[in-house]
Amino acid sequence: MTERTSPEYYAKHKWSILAVLIFLPFMVTLDGTIVNVALPVMVKDLHTDMESVQMVVIVYLIAVVASILLFGRLGDIKGKGRLFMFGTVVFTIGSLMAGLSHDLNTLIISRVIEGIGGAAALANNQGIITEVFPANERGRALGISGIAVALGTMLGPPLGGLIVTYLNWNYIFLINVPIGVIAFLLALKLLPRGEKTQQKVDYSGTVTLAVAVILFFFALLTGENVGYDKYYIILSFIAAAGLVILFVYFERRRQQPIVDLSLFKNPLFTLSIICVLIQFFAMSGISIIQPFYIEDVLKIDPGSTGLVMMSLPIVMGIMSPISGYISDKVGAAKVTLVGLVIMTVGLALLATMTATEPVYKLVVYLCIVGFGAGIFSAPNTSLIMSTAPQGKLGITGSINAFTRNFGSVTGISLLTTLLYSLMSTKAGYHVDGYVSGRPDIFVYGMQTVYTIGVAILAISVLLTVIRLFQNKKQNKPT
Repeated sequence: MTERTSPEYYAKHKWSILAVLIFLPFMVTLDGTIVNVALPVMVKDLHTDMESVQMVVIVYLIAVVASILLFGRLGDIKGKGRLFMFGTVVFTIGSLMAGLSHDLNTLIISRVIEGIGGAAALANNQGIITEVFPANERGRALGISGIAVALGTMLGPPLGGLIVTYLNWNYIFLINVPIGVIAFLLALKLLPRGEKTQQKVDYSGTVTLAVAVILFFFALLTGENVGYDKYYIILSFIAAAGLVILFVYFERRRQQPIVDLSLFKNPLFTLSIICVLIQFFAMSGISIIQPFYIEDVLKIDPGSTGLVMMSLPIVMGIMSPISGYISDKVGAAKVTLVGLVIMTVGLALLATMTATEPVYKLVVYLCIVGFGAGIFSAPNTSLIMSTAPQGKLGITGSINAFTRNFGSVTGISLLTTLLYSLMSTKAGYHVDGYVSGRPDIFVYGMQTVYTIGVAILAISVLLTVIRLFQNKKQNKPT
């Protein structure tokens, strides 16, 4: 045991360590959404088209999801603090390269580097928090960390809009550089490095899963534009499924797998991970659908739209550490159930919105969703991390982060496709955007997508009830 891994060091520096750990998750999640509003400007500056420039968003998300499990495993082997600092450096270098880019190819390569660095940081921050904080404070700490993720995701579009309005789009990436440098210097000074082990990395399993993820997201995101009936889209889905089956088959036979599948034998872990997937899938539609509803249906200007949208992450950010603190006292499983129920009610209320609603009603409904999401997130993360053995905190945290990102990207793609399909059915012809003068078409699609989201969240509520009864039956603390 080194000085930086001693209980005394943790007790003295735990809140400073937490402050360091929230820097990168905020920037990584921010960079997943901040670029969207700048894409039209990039099309002109980089002399390209909209379909090509979308790769700037897509390759970043794919890089994060495809590499995050590898970095979680490496964190358990080489030390989570070392991998977090490595991720900070790589993310900062990628951001600098992106900010200095003057052509599309360089920008795309820079975004891949950014995504890889971001994955290394995201994969290990929850594991470090779990190591540093005792069980009776862990929920609150993970809740504070959750604020960074929530704010980063939701503040991206309005912040990106401000930067594009008053500065060049390159500053969307350049603002990461000083933050990354500060984060690295603080991490170097404060973070525990972690103990190195002699275990090996399953690189063949890593490559198999990464290729499966790349093929899946290629088919999913490309299919949005060209249709899912194209033969190469269908083949990509089939190949991705086949590789996942191969991955599971070989991982079960490896002594040191990239993903320890025995973790899923714990029903508490498995149910909690499924709840994360469901939550982020069902909720992802809000970030895509709601801005169109506010601007095109309610006829509110973009600046005010950003303020309305911020109501959800602000409430979520406030509630996340509070719910974490409460869960430390009364039990995490009970608190997650309350959060999921409130979130489901909030989404059901959003599904009732029509074309002539007052803005304050929308803000109230978004706040209800954010209230429930804030109550749910930190205790559920605490439950997931509490199931991990000490030597597997890195991979456990990365599985959670992988699931969160996978659910978000999949949800955004599928729910957007579903929205336009429903709108086309209502209109009687193909629709791929808001139909001027026909708010009823958009409202019909929005209401139906949200109703489906409510049904999906209801499944998560049921699973959480089952989880609660299982814990009581086994007489385990929740």
